[in-house]
Amino acid sequence: MIKFILKRLFYGFLVLLGVITVVFLLFNVLPGDPARMMLGQRADKASIDIINKDLGRDKTMTIQFLMYLNDLSPISVNDPTNIEHYLYLNPNKYTSFKKIISVSSSKIIILKYPYLRRSYISKRKVSDIIIETLPETAVLAFSSILFASFFGILLGIYSALKKNSWFDKSALVFAIIGMALPSFFIGLIIAWFFGFILRDYTGLNNVGSLYTTNDFGEEHLTLKNLILPTITLGLRPLAVIIQLTRSTLLEVLSQDYIRTATAKGVSFYNVILKHALKNALNPVITAISGWFAGLIAGAVFVEIVFNWKGIGFEVVDALNKNDLPVVMGATLVFALIFVIINITVDIIYGILDPRIRLV
Repeated sequence: MIKFILKRLFYGFLVLLGVITVVFLLFNVLPGDPARMMLGQRADKASIDIINKDLGRDKTMTIQFLMYLNDLSPISVNDPTNIEHYLYLNPNKYTSFKKIISVSSSKIIILKYPYLRRSYISKRKVSDIIIETLPETAVLAFSSILFASFFGILLGIYSALKKNSWFDKSALVFAIIGMALPSFFIGLIIAWFFGFILRDYTGLNNVGSLYTTNDFGEEHLTLKNLILPTITLGLRPLAVIIQLTRSTLLEVLSQDYIRTATAKGVSFYNVILKHALKNALNPVITAISGWFAGLIAGAVFVEIVFNWKGIGFEVVDALNKNDLPVVMGATLVFALIFVIINITVDIIYGILDPRIRLV
């Protein structure tokens, strides 16, 4: 089991390294001078040179990439003495770190928080921006996948048990429509209909975030603003889960051991709950885990439609302003979430089914 876990962790590390490399190369070939963007109208050559030196843009691409990897790694090698060295332990980058060991008289290994650079526009650390906005996106994604999982599994089971009924056919039509329509289009319809036309009846807003500020500048938790974006973001996984639950349950119900259990006099509900669902839900759980990671990264359009102040909203704003460090940092966080969730699911499957450890 330990070998299986280590192998999955190694694969996850390779995926992250590949994403870091692609993100670095992609954003370093884009046009634009970060120094001029940060300094604005007051940019002069001396100030531009200082900013470019701080960003490492005065060095070769290879050195820049090594600096980027060193910044991202929680364990890094740094030079605390030579300010000209590209591994210089800059206090403006690493406000909190712990020395582990000295490699030489001029090199030390430290433990630190990953440094994701600073925003070109706000000058804030990208990590601070992500920490501030990611929880709202996580709440939205979690509530959406919870909504989709509960109703998707429930409706999928009922659809399988009522095969070829009007309900089953209606569920199929709903699933096709739900998977075909993009989230931003559904979001516009839901926001307009329930948050504008029927606002007097529903009491819901077509825009709003998890926290709202009153006239006195006080923040309040507003859970009702979560309802419409949750439904919007959850409709597509809901449609997938309904059909996946239905098809896997029907397949399991056709197996010999189900017919044997029925022939032995096991009640219908015990056959479904204790035998069929246990095996039918395995692929559904895999789909749910994948969708959860995807919802965090894919909430961008929904957050824009409902003015939800999450990381997706921040990424779109950064793209409009060409604020590349924020986009790069958010992309890496999305990739990390995907890797962590996939590794976790693989380990859980390895525990539940020992055969998977041989793959």
